[in-house]
Amino acid sequence: MTQDTGFLEQVDASFDRAAAYTDFPLDLLELIKQVNGVYYFTFPLKRDDGSLEVIRAWRAEHSHHRLPTKGGIRFSSLVEEDEVIALSALMSYKCAIVDVPFGGAKGGVKISRRNYSTSEIERVVRRYVFELAKKNFIGPSVDVPAPDYGTGSEEMAWIADMYTSMNMQELNAYACVTGKPIAQGGIRGRNEATGRGVVFGLREACSFSQDMEALGLATGLEGKRVVIQGLGNVGYHAAKFLLEEGAVLVGLAEREGAIVSENGLALEDVVAHRRETGSILDFPGAQDLSESRQALELDCDILVPAALEEEINSSNASRIKAKIIAEAANGPTTAEADAVLRERGVLILPDVFLNAGGVTVSYFEWIKNLSHIRFGRLEKRFEEKSARRILEAVAGMCGGSVTEEVVDLAVRGASEEDLVNSGLEETMATAYQGIRSTRLRLGSEVDLRTAAMVIAIEKIAVAYEQRGIFP
Repeated sequence: MTQDTGFLEQVDASFDRAAAYTDFPLDLLELIKQVNGVYYFTFPLKRDDGSLEVIRAWRAEHSHHRLPTKGGIRFSSLVEEDEVIALSALMSYKCAIVDVPFGGAKGGVKISRRNYSTSEIERVVRRYVFELAKKNFIGPSVDVPAPDYGTGSEEMAWIADMYTSMNMQELNAYACVTGKPIAQGGIRGRNEATGRGVVFGLREACSFSQDMEALGLATGLEGKRVVIQGLGNVGYHAAKFLLEEGAVLVGLAEREGAIVSENGLALEDVVAHRRETGSILDFPGAQDLSESRQALELDCDILVPAALEEEINSSNASRIKAKIIAEAANGPTTAEADAVLRERGVLILPDVFLNAGGVTVSYFEWIKNLSHIRFGRLEKRFEEKSARRILEAVAGMCGGSVTEEVVDLAVRGASEEDLVNSGLEETMATAYQGIRSTRLRLGSEVDLRTAAMVIAIEKIAVAYEQRGIFP
């Protein structure tokens, strides 16, 4: 078996493949591809038992064509510098593709959080922020972190608290990080955003009859058989919203193994079973698979890898049966596997587009923090009263009446979450249409990943050319 190339090399290879379809100078293309800066640092952690441990951490800022830079912080024992750089590059391209005005960044702390107490994790987070602040690697107009693998809203709350305590005079201090709890400047809909964005992107892709006919599928998501790898935040919400669209969840994989049922799995029942037993295995009515990756090879219409990178690789690509692969995770498909799947006509919705829901709604949260007002607060009641007057006037002109229940349903003004979800849907649908159009323009040999990267390169290059490369 040949060894798959490394994650950073794969990201750069995707860039190079797309760059060949552009007319920009080679030196400008090289500038776009290279990481602007990487900060590697270590610091001590005093464990609960009094012992000391040295923690290794990174923050990479890939591109300053737009500021601030933006990207999550992951806690994982597998974190390495090349991985952080690769992920920061993907963030640059991702933001450009969905028209979010950030440069790309990423952070990583090399720990497995399952081995640490909550108080120890808090100390790690706060020291991480302190180290970033010393080097000006964090701030509302500089670099804005967010959750990633192994982190969530609680860690983002600690980041916000630590940063604000160090910058008491900064009015916009809470815009230093996104993914925060609502009570600390977060935004409704952020927790579900990446998974919801995956479904919005999938729904748009499945709406084109010509593309679905080529795969032997009907349009729409209803009835499509789905396998999801990963029951974390992204995988869970992708499954939830796919089921709401009428899809059938036939397989689900987690670190302990996988379960399969052709009749469909009830997501909430599986979650409750795992909460009670500590495992998805032995779920009533489902067949167990001892290896998580076996689920990737199940017969299905849509495969959603929502775990870590390089899960679909040269060792299993030839056995993948899915007709559509929806990359909810970052880098789940290696370059070698990608070539095999493209040759077989599998439609791959690339991570650089499909999991952009998180950064899109993070952008909305950042705007909310800078404007210091909740979305919908000014107009919601006015819109409701205006719509009510119009509805009552029309009903009166027609000589009829409308029940209060119908009126309330028809005139409801948009809440913050309604506006966030609407903006996310518009972003994902518009981005996919642009990617598909670019693919058709460039020719049949071009896949969606290359088309998406062409769009990213064009937007970043134009930003550099218009702004001027030097400060």
